[in-house]
Amino acid sequence: MIQQVNALKLDEKDNVAVALETLKAGELLSLQDETKKINVSKTIPYGHKVALAPIPKGKKVIKYGECMGIATKDIAVGDHVHVSNVRGLTEEDKSSKKEGINFENI
Repeated sequence: MIQQVNALKLDEKDNVAVALETLKAGELLSLQDETKKINVSKTIPYGHKVALAPIPKGKKVIKYGECMGIATKDIAVGDHVHVSNVRGLTEEDKSSKKEGINFENI
């Protein structure tokens, strides 16, 4: 039996998934290769992000296994992750990220 998925987690480290269709409030999020089901809190448009884990204010939003923004307020599991609750990375954010690179493992 083929599993119907409505969202895609792009990397195992991600705390968000991408909606593969418009998700309606109360709908269960179904991810590839995962049995965990998540209730969507409100309508999330196709192509937008949905939180897979709680993301506290000030913490990183991870997509493609990389930090793509910082939460500007607490984001609950199943919430829409968008400009209303995420800010882009500043130059300071980017420079502190570069300092954390371990060149021995490259």
